[in-house]
Amino acid sequence: MDAKILIESFAEFARSKNVDRPTMIRILEDVFRAMIRKKYESDDNFDVTINADKGDLEILRIREIVDDNSEDIWDHDKISLSEARKLEPDFEIGEETYERIELEDFGRRAVMMARQTLIQRIKDLEKDILFQQYEELVGEIITAEVYQILGREILLMDSDGNELILPKSEQIPKDRFRKGDTAKAIVHKVEMVNGNPRIILSRTSPIFLERLFENEVPEVYDGLITIKKIVREPGERAKVAVESYDDRIDPVGACVGMKGSRIHAVVRELQNENIDVINYTDNLDLYVSRALSPAKVSSIQANEEQKRLSVFLKPDQVSLAIGKGGFNIRLASRLVGYEIDVFRELSEYEEEEDVDLSEFSDEIEDWVILELKKTGLDTAKSVLALTKEDLTRRTELEEETIDEIFRILRTEFEQ
Repeated sequence: MDAKILIESFAEFARSKNVDRPTMIRILEDVFRAMIRKKYESDDNFDVTINADKGDLEILRIREIVDDNSEDIWDHDKISLSEARKLEPDFEIGEETYERIELEDFGRRAVMMARQTLIQRIKDLEKDILFQQYEELVGEIITAEVYQILGREILLMDSDGNELILPKSEQIPKDRFRKGDTAKAIVHKVEMVNGNPRIILSRTSPIFLERLFENEVPEVYDGLITIKKIVREPGERAKVAVESYDDRIDPVGACVGMKGSRIHAVVRELQNENIDVINYTDNLDLYVSRALSPAKVSSIQANEEQKRLSVFLKPDQVSLAIGKGGFNIRLASRLVGYEIDVFRELSEYEEEEDVDLSEFSDEIEDWVILELKKTGLDTAKSVLALTKEDLTRRTELEEETIDEIFRILRTEFEQ
């Protein structure tokens, strides 16, 4: 294979991979210089000129002429006078020789290896370009086509035929994709694994919800409304705190849209995820009240050191505050950054009739009473105001123990 065929075939391959001309020339020169170093130990005294468009290659070996008896005669950039005069008979000491080296001089095996090296360099470059391209897209929404569904992940293809991965952990539980479907997701992270870029997508990230709002709500995209924080239980419920710097704009109304037109598009994309949009405020009590919506809060006591809130509600509001599956209170806690304990507000009559938990020490073990008191449950009725599921979530007690507690406390009031 001569230089012209090698360079032209490489240039055609490089252009098909959208490699620019300077990069292509740099790769060619690097590979040819590597061949020179392998054969001549150093490439310092070689001049390599490449014309990729015409397939031309010129390699010149430059050496200084020294006396046949000189100590420098063995240096890689020196040539003896007698050797130089074999090239041109009128050479003199101190002059330089410019000897053209042909590609064939390196041997057929070296040339074939160079060809493989060139192709591999382009493939490596292609991987680097893909990595950089998607690294810049982290946090942005893309749309890709599903082409293979595996047990633990879905493989998608972008418009350029690059493979993207949507792991099971980054899918909404209600997601059901089939081959050929298009899927929206954000670029979650990009990593190199064994030299290959691995592009991970996500549909469960709060950033995905934020980007969907930007697409559907022009005021969010333009920066007139700021999304302060998003918390999600993917596919179930989400809470979005928004703020407007323009008093004329109602941030909640703008995000919801006329008759819910804007938010409905987001909800559909998230498999009917319930989305609460609330006004952000620096007033903690008001912020917590909004976060626990639709429940109406009676009063709040804050423990700043422990980052814990005791929220008191009327009996009919407790279940609303906790929400189905406890989603509402969990999301509210994450949104405001405090652990929230919900208590049923007792009437004056109920308070008089209530019994302190310590009075049950003969029937309930002390460590169990202590566990209940850790969560702010000091009286019998405060425990009975909660469900079995609430106690399981808020304490480390086993279900059998909780059943026994309820039995003992209810017996007290029945008597």
